[in-house]
Amino acid sequence: MMMSISWPAVVAAIVAGTAIAWVWYADWGLFGTIWRKLTGVSKEDSKRAGKRPFAVLLASILVTAVVLAAACSIVSALFGSDPLWLDVAVGLATWLGFSLTTLTQHNAFEQKPVRLTVINSAYQLTLFLGMALAVGLLQ
Repeated sequence: MMMSISWPAVVAAIVAGTAIAWVWYADWGLFGTIWRKLTGVSKEDSKRAGKRPFAVLLASILVTAVVLAAACSIVSALFGSDPLWLDVAVGLATWLGFSLTTLTQHNAFEQKPVRLTVINSAYQLTLFLGMALAVGLLQ
C-alpha cells in the first residue's frame, strides 16, 4: 500500500472550497443575508475585521484539502482501487464524523439558532463533498 498526495488535487480542492464559501456566504450569495441576520455580523463588522477572516478561511481550507487528499489516498490504497465514489464517501464520513458533530455541539451550548446550525452544517457538507470530489477527480 502506497500513499501519495496529488498536489494538483490539493490545489483544485482549495479552489473548490474557496468558491463554495464565497457562493454560500457572500452578501449576494445563497445565504449571505440570512447568515448576517442570524449571526448579527453587519457589513461594517466585516469591514472592521479586515482580511483576517479570509486568511483564516484560506488556512483552514488548505489544511482541509491536504487532510482530505491524504485520507482519500489512504482509503484508495486500503481498497486497492480509486473509484470516485470512494473519495466522495471519505468527504461524507469526514463531515459526518468530525464537522457536523462538533458544530452541532458548539452551537447547542452557545444557544445559536437552529437555522444557523443548519446553514453552516449544509455549507460544511457541500464543502467537504466538493473538495473530496475535486481531489477524486485529480488524484
